[in-house]
Amino acid sequence: MKIFLDTADVAEIREYAASGLVDGVTTNPSLAAKTGRDYVESLKEICSIVPGAVSGEVLATDYDGMMKEAAVLTKIAKNIAVKVPLTWDGLKACAALAKDGTMVNVTLCFSPVQAWMAAKAGASFISPFIGRVDDAGEDGMGLIRDIRAIYDNYGFKTEILAASIRSISHVRECLLAGADVGTMPSDIFKKLISHPLTDKGLAAFVADAKKANVVIKG
Repeated sequence: MKIFLDTADVAEIREYAASGLVDGVTTNPSLAAKTGRDYVESLKEICSIVPGAVSGEVLATDYDGMMKEAAVLTKIAKNIAVKVPLTWDGLKACAALAKDGTMVNVTLCFSPVQAWMAAKAGASFISPFIGRVDDAGEDGMGLIRDIRAIYDNYGFKTEILAASIRSISHVRECLLAGADVGTMPSDIFKKLISHPLTDKGLAAFVADAKKANVVIKG
């Protein structure tokens, strides 16, 4: 499963991309507003930092507006994925953009049938919001499993981009359910390798080496 950071903070992306573990980035206007920077300019910089897809979301809700904004976004870099909402206009824009070879991330997915429609429209990525599904009293991870089964049944190449990840448990369950991508905020990313037994074991190794005067000489 690929790891995408869900942020528009360029400094944050640069810091964590240096680990070699970040495959892409998802952004949206809400995240961009927190940075205070011009959205298009920040997307240009982000695209130069990460090797994989960088989702830039349209602001328009009508087809013509989406296509006009998509034309601006696609000029930024080859790794831009235009993010559109899962509406009739959004799917129409998805189909048109996909036909021209543009990567499209269809967002705000909350049902397997919606995911099926997005795949038929040629989406590169579908973004089911598992945390928000859980908040509504439904099964977010069940949604991922259902989409995986549908895509596998019919050979769709659309990648399942699990969004609204709230915990390490969400990440684990996404891995088990077969999600292609997990997009997460930086605080979740930082916790991925954390475990108290790792910290305890490392402290013991360091203490034992110091006690025994063990050194590695060059």
